Amino acid sequence: MRVTAYRYAHIVGTLYYGDSGTPIGIEDRALAHVKIAITTKLRRGESFTLSWIHPEDQARGRSTIWVHPSIPLRFVFDTPEAPELSRDWVEELMRSANSTGGVTLVEEHIDVETPEPANVVLAS
Repeated sequence: MRVTAYRYAHIVGTLYYGDSGTPIGIEDRALAHVKIAITTKLRRGESFTLSWIHPEDQARGRSTIWVHPSIPLRFVFDTPEAPELSRDWVEELMRSANSTGGVTLVEEHIDVETPEPANVVLAS
C-alpha cells in the first residue's frame, strides 16, 4: 500500500530562480529530492520545464518554469541537516524529467507493509 507523506509539510525551503523577485516555496524534503533531478539534468546540459501544483496557502492553480543551464538557481533549505533521500521518489522525479512534460513535482509516496490476512478455519 502506498500513502502520501506530509510529515515535513511545515518546513518550507526556497528555490530562487534567475533574477525573479518571487522566490518559490517548496517544502524542504521535496526540495531536496527535486534538487537531485534538476542538477542531474543541468549537469547533462539539458533544458527542461519544472511544474508544480500551488500549495493550499496560495491561489489555486499550477506553475511551470523553464530551467536552462544558463539561468542561475539557488536552493535554500529551512533545516540545516539534509533529509534522508528516497530512491523511489528520486526515480519518479527522474522519470518525469525524461518525459516530454519535464520535471513534475509529485508528492512522496511511502510503501507501508500491510500484514497478510490470517487464514481462519471455522470449526463446524
